[in-house]
Formats: sequence, structure tokens, C-alpha cells
Amino acid sequence: MLIQELSSQASLDLLARTRVGRLACTQGVQAYIVPVYFAYDDHSLYSFATVGQKIEWMRANPLVCVEVDEVVSPQQWVSVIAFGRYEELPDTPEWQSARAVAYTLLQKTAMWWEPAYVRTILGGAPRPLAPVFYCIHIVRTTGHRATTEPMTRLDTRRSMLASGEAGWLEKLLRQVRGKRRQWYGEGSATTSRLGSRASNRGD
Repeated sequence: MLIQELSSQASLDLLARTRVGRLACTQGVQAYIVPVYFAYDDHSLYSFATVGQKIEWMRANPLVCVEVDEVVSPQQWVSVIAFGRYEELPDTPEWQSARAVAYTLLQKTAMWWEPAYVRTILGGAPRPLAPVFYCIHIVRTTGHRATTEPMTRLDTRRSMLASGEAGWLEKLLRQVRGKRRQWYGEGSATTSRLGSRASNRGD
């Protein structure tokens, strides 16, 4: 497997074709992560929620990040993290244009308002359904892509050895082989002792 860094444009392209991500925010030293629906447009992620923990935390600390990925297999995947700043789009005249943009982008996905605006019971009481449109202004992105490496396993090992990158791997393999030889040696010795005892009992 080969892992390569994504360009900034490739990272934005993944955000543009993705609809579900994982939003991470913090309060003090505690992190909180939750899946969210979103829509990308012009270096911004638009989303919708009701007032709850993530909204309260982002109001207090607007520095957040969103992770998205596409996974084909453990050896083939792409992942992007977008770092940005939370901005709420309140239901006031001066924000109507921004809210209209958010709504237009989000409504392209069926049932885009779920699960943010469905009846939810928290602590035995219904959660208040106060709608909140918000935007994450992207400051920077990081991304990586994993692909199956075309070289054979033997060629890959030789390449790593030649570049000195496999020192830790070789050390680990030697430890595993040593443990295996030790285990088999102890097993053989135990078998021999048991065989001797059985013979003695037979005599």
C-alpha cells in the first residue's frame, strides 16, 4: 500500500462530492465529534442543526474541523480534514441571503433536515426544536490517498531495505521470529519430557 498527500484542490473536490462528514469541536480539553450532513460551496461547508451540545460548544469555541472519507478497502481510501471557523446564520433580515444559500445547497439532498430536526428525547424530555443554519469557513485542509502499490511484496521489501526505511520492521520481524523459535523450542522440550515420562511409566 502507498499513501500520498492530496493537493488542496483534490481535497476540496472530495468535500464537494461528499454529503456526510464528522464534525469535531472542543470545550476546554474535551473533544466532541458527531456526524453531520453538509453541502460545500466556495471554501465553506453549510449545515443545519437544532440547539444542542455541538451548537453550544461551537458558539463558545468556533474553531472546528470536519473529516470526510471515501473507503474502497483497507488499502484503497481517501481522507480529508477541513479546519475552519464556525459561523451561525441567524434568522434575521441581514442574514437572509446567507440562509437562502445554505437552504438551496442543502435541499439538493433528500431528507437533508434529518436527523437534526426530528423529535428526540433527551433525559426523558423532548429536545427543543430550534432550527440553526450554520457555516464552517474553511481555513486549510489536509488530505491523503491510499492506493495499492504496483510493486510485488518482495520488490517492495527490497526497496524499503535499500532506502533504510524498514529498520523498525526488520527489528520487529526478528523479535517475532525469536519468540516463535523460543515457543517451538519449549514445545519440543515439553513433548520430549512427556514422552520420557510415558516410557518410564510403561517400564
